[in-house]
Amino acid sequence: MANIKIMTDSSVQLTEAEITKYHITVIPLSITIDGTSYIDGVDITRTDFVSKMNAAQDLPKTSQPPIGKFVDAFNQLTADGSEVLGIFMAKALSGTVDAARQAASLAKNPERIQIVDSQLTDRALGFQVLAAARDVTATKPLAIILQHLKQMQANQHLDMMVITLKNLIKGGRLGPLTGTIATLLNIRISLRMPGGRLEVGKKGRGKRFTEAFNSRVLAEIAANVGHIKEVGISYVDTPEPAHALADRIKQLDPKIDILVAETSPIIATHSGHGAYAILYYTE
Repeated sequence: MANIKIMTDSSVQLTEAEITKYHITVIPLSITIDGTSYIDGVDITRTDFVSKMNAAQDLPKTSQPPIGKFVDAFNQLTADGSEVLGIFMAKALSGTVDAARQAASLAKNPERIQIVDSQLTDRALGFQVLAAARDVTATKPLAIILQHLKQMQANQHLDMMVITLKNLIKGGRLGPLTGTIATLLNIRISLRMPGGRLEVGKKGRGKRFTEAFNSRVLAEIAANVGHIKEVGISYVDTPEPAHALADRIKQLDPKIDILVAETSPIIATHSGHGAYAILYYTE
């Protein structure tokens, strides 16, 4: 039956129930750890990845899906006359969305494929995927769904706390001297993604900086109570603080739906041990 089918990549934060309910196609990225390659979510779990990452000699390398994998998926999904709406992580983080666009042009039915850069990742990407899937269920046309996604992107928020700069330093995101000084001074940084751009918000030292970060984000959520229905809290390897933060948000508004879950290897690779993000959108 002809329909609009939703596709995304494995950096997305979705539950298995959500993926199954809306028949979402998730195209996995790959990860290489000390010479051994894995397919994200296929032969390595998120928890196993973090364990291997922390024990690895070198920083794991992540790779976008092969173009051929996209082409095969597009051809399969459009074979019955359906359209495909692919929503992928921000171009600033990965070449995945560009690979999907290139694959779409090579597919048998390129006119039935629409690619969207979510400008975000993780649960923020998940929010857009779920919104599109619900719109499809409500039989809304593709043009209306695309407009909905554009409105969401303008009102989404991603705030990340990076506790250790080890992985950022290994990945060459900081110069060696700057990285050494930052590590010695116990520097932490907060990140945001306005308009799809990854930006350093603030820098600070120790737990006091982290609590100031939490307080600021909680204050922003409190100021929008009634306009926020869903929040995501994603973490690398520290579930207890993430759940404690969720409890504080629930105290602000018990009606807010909060998903607390471990982030993908794609994000964990660069954010490192102890990192976490708070993601939400306003309506």
